[in-house]
Amino acid sequence: MTKEDFKYLFDTYFDSVRGYLYYRGAGPDDASDIAQEVFMRLWEKQFEVDKTTAKRLLYKIAGDMFVSKYRRDVLEMNYIASIRYYGNEPSTEDILSHKELLEKYKIALNSLNEKQRAVFLMSRIEGLKYWEIAERLGLSVKAVEKRMSAALQFLKKSLL
Repeated sequence: MTKEDFKYLFDTYFDSVRGYLYYRGAGPDDASDIAQEVFMRLWEKQFEVDKTTAKRLLYKIAGDMFVSKYRRDVLEMNYIASIRYYGNEPSTEDILSHKELLEKYKIALNSLNEKQRAVFLMSRIEGLKYWEIAERLGLSVKAVEKRMSAALQFLKKSLL
């Protein structure tokens, strides 16, 4: 795919894909983010796209990405809802402490390099085994283990 072809597809279909995602239930910001990811994937994978079928392909990719994001969000919400406090109700101090820890975690997660973050999220959020991650990323299992170990060490240091 040439730059001109890509530019044509982007200029022609970006608003349409974003609108499709918004219609499917993504918020305005999420719709824009996912639409950008759709075109990034299209560029990275260098799909041969026929202009007559481009819209269908873009909608298919967008729909798949939206469903994946939705599933990750549901998993996160279910996890948060499953956390139970045993004993007394949490104090205001406990709640604030938890919020501070959560903020530290988000900052630390965003501070990870892209390779480590990808492996960490695939393992912890998507629940993939190391060999599955290795297959997806085209790496050896040892490389995945090394990245995961580095990510966990970094997060441990950041959260202390």
